[in-house]
Amino acid sequence: MKPYNPTLKSYSRNLRCNLTDAEQLLWSKLRRKQILGLQFYRQKPVSGFIVDFYCAAANLVIELDGSQHVEPEHQIKDIQRDQKLKTLGLQVLRFNNHQVLTELDAVMDMVFEVVKKKIPPNPPFTKGGIKAVTAETDALPITEDIQNSPIFAEKKRDTPIFEKIVTNIPSFEEVAPNSIPFEEVAPNSPSSEETPNTPPFDKGGQGGFSKKGNSQ
Repeated sequence: MKPYNPTLKSYSRNLRCNLTDAEQLLWSKLRRKQILGLQFYRQKPVSGFIVDFYCAAANLVIELDGSQHVEPEHQIKDIQRDQKLKTLGLQVLRFNNHQVLTELDAVMDMVFEVVKKKIPPNPPFTKGGIKAVTAETDALPITEDIQNSPIFAEKKRDTPIFEKIVTNIPSFEEVAPNSIPFEEVAPNSPSSEETPNTPPFDKGGQGGFSKKGNSQ
């Protein structure tokens, strides 16, 4: 969103409540993200001006001119106004009220074409700096001739298959058929009942023994 003068907010609210017939008709086609899902604003303060319609995502301003804009003084002011908005990176489209009221379809076609050039429909998304793959690619389709070729068949045969990797995992008996069971490793090992009691810790140990092992 471009910077604006906060003192213009009250004026912009008043203008929204008093739209001309042409502004109301054009607003009915711009509101609720009807053009490529983009948000348009009406009577929006931008810099030191209040523009008729504004799309921040497309950097687009649409101005509707009444009959008074034909006068030389208004034309000079409009040129200065447009130049100031262009310095902010905004493109200005101007229509007169008669065009909107009598040629609305042509007006909307022009608005759509300008927005489409700035923001193409369904732009590729990027996340984490990785560019998404677009519809245009250099990869060739795999035709039936390619699939039946010996090179493709050999490549397909050499490609590892997940199912083969999983099903070919040897069992425990196959890995170590002569391994000694756990019970036979140490048949004479003392059980937990025969294991002598380990002495308590020398310091702060169980039973309150001192460092010399004498009870206190």
